[in-house]
Amino acid sequence: MNPSLKRISIISALLLIAVSLCCGKLTCKEGHSGPTHESMQAVFDLKSFRPAVNLSNPTISNISFTLYAVLGVNEKTQILTTFLWLRQYWRHEFLVWDPDECDGITRISLPAAQLWSPDIIVYEFVDDDVSQACPYVYVNHTGHIRWDRMLRLVSSCNLQIFSFPFDVQNCSFTFGSYMHTIRDVRLAPALTFEEMSGNSKRYLEASGEWELVDILGETSILKFGIDQWDIITIWVVIKRRPVLYVVNLLIPSSFLMLIDIMSFYLPPHSVDRASFKMTLILGYTVFLLIMNDLLPSTANGTPIIGIYFSVCLALMVISLLETVIITNVLHHSSMKSKEVPNWVRVVVLKHIANLICYKWPKDVQPPSEPQEDKPQSSNSNSESWNIQPAIQTPATHPNTNEGNQTLSIPELKQICQYLGDLRAHLISLQKENELTNQWCQVGYVLDFLLFRVYLLLISCYAMVIICMWCVWISQT
Repeated sequence: MNPSLKRISIISALLLIAVSLCCGKLTCKEGHSGPTHESMQAVFDLKSFRPAVNLSNPTISNISFTLYAVLGVNEKTQILTTFLWLRQYWRHEFLVWDPDECDGITRISLPAAQLWSPDIIVYEFVDDDVSQACPYVYVNHTGHIRWDRMLRLVSSCNLQIFSFPFDVQNCSFTFGSYMHTIRDVRLAPALTFEEMSGNSKRYLEASGEWELVDILGETSILKFGIDQWDIITIWVVIKRRPVLYVVNLLIPSSFLMLIDIMSFYLPPHSVDRASFKMTLILGYTVFLLIMNDLLPSTANGTPIIGIYFSVCLALMVISLLETVIITNVLHHSSMKSKEVPNWVRVVVLKHIANLICYKWPKDVQPPSEPQEDKPQSSNSNSESWNIQPAIQTPATHPNTNEGNQTLSIPELKQICQYLGDLRAHLISLQKENELTNQWCQVGYVLDFLLFRVYLLLISCYAMVIICMWCVWISQT
């Protein structure tokens, strides 16, 4: 082919395309469905320019999305990972044709890489975009383009973990143009935020850890210096399903606390209660180490469930200290010369016992007013007994054998001395037994008192934790 003729044909084709672009419509040929490839190729060559006949008119872009899944929430790094179905609309003023001239074709699909597209981004995006690419867009005969794509969004979010595992998170997605100001690109939602929320609740995977509560949003203008950008801020409110953490954390911890409470019913004088409680504390510590991976942790604060576990451990330590105190009190019962102080007898055995409605055993009487110890007259007179020898007369003992002999006075005195010592020993044993019983009763009363105080602390603590969780949930 003659080069001059080839040059003429190219020039004529370019003139035809230029005329068609100036008219604002693509050309069609008879026998072909849709616009010609030559006219569309001219549009493809202009993909670096914003498709507006008058550049003073901004390109209007509309977006909407459907939240399909919540892939993960990282409390330590404050990152939310979601999966969105994103739909974007805009108008390409050079991709317009008459359906009557193009065999009734009203919509075609074109490669997205060959067309200009608004540079809409999510400002909270903090990772590389590894989403599956959607290479095609739908183009209407009026020039309106619809681009559907999947977006794996890794965004930063200010996560509040204080009420974990009953927490509700509110994360924002801010859509806006990275470069084009409101003079070039205007942004508006394609659907109402209620419709976005309804579609997301309909399609959201319900088998995960998180549940969608609501989707809210607003449109605004971002000002930076003399430039302004259209932005759409969307708040995604999600709520954690706490069943996993209740079953794996709260219920086992409650069982261990219940065992610690029931350990107070072990007899403190016959069972080594301290060893049992130390074993229980060791088991609770191992439980916390195993479950540490399930607890979120950030530099901003500690979740209330972490405080709950710490206080539970502290209560177990307090329970162990109570057992040590009772053991020390009962140890005094084994000391023979240690008497119960008068103030302990009055405060503990009288006032505290009446305050806590302590039930005394049937064989133990409540203590009366302390009396001064009086010397035993029998002991003082035991050594001053006068032993009179028995005078036997034949009249009174007619059948006395010659082999029987009467006891002498020294022997009778020795027997009386033995009897006096035996009596003093029995009195001493009785007194030691009374002291032992008194110390045991002091220990039982204190154990009863401290057990009630321990129950009161646990009840108040449980009520405070439950009320804090309820208030937090109601506020969110």
